[in-house]
Amino acid sequence: MRPKKEPRGLTIVYTGDGKGKTTAAVGITVRAAGNRMHVLFVQFIKGSWKSGEREILRSLPGVEVAVTGRGFTIEGLRDPRIPMKAHQDAATTGWALARQAIAEGNYDVVVLDEILGAVNANLVPIEEVLGTVRSRPPRLHLVLTGRGAPPELIALADLVSEVHPIKHPYEQGIPAQRGIEF
Repeated sequence: MRPKKEPRGLTIVYTGDGKGKTTAAVGITVRAAGNRMHVLFVQFIKGSWKSGEREILRSLPGVEVAVTGRGFTIEGLRDPRIPMKAHQDAATTGWALARQAIAEGNYDVVVLDEILGAVNANLVPIEEVLGTVRSRPPRLHLVLTGRGAPPELIALADLVSEVHPIKHPYEQGIPAQRGIEF
């Protein structure tokens, strides 16, 4: 009889310039909740605007959602009424929450949605993210999303999927659609 293997948590990265990174992370969250796993879904960057995924995730047993962003930080999309200091403070708070949750090991899955956006906006240091990935509890599944995953993170991850845009309705002048994009 073979000894039973201990479950091993995975580090999963969804990156790229296409749409669907958060959607993939939401899918993992739903699947984990369906398997009675405890999930923390931390959302960086994306502000407090109402989105369909947040509404449904909050209703799932075993899923906690923390919205820690103040909105987009990219010039042209950033709300000029929100100073960069507010974005920095929000990211610092979100990152502290995420690090504590990961270190305590009370979750089966932790999703850091748009953490790479926070890294690329210089709101969260990549060295800290890499250190947290390296020191996560062995059974924890850790999901990171956002554009521009650095090579060091890709090397640490067990699964990396890159989403490439081929065609988007925005290019045709079609605005974001409720239920499809938010």
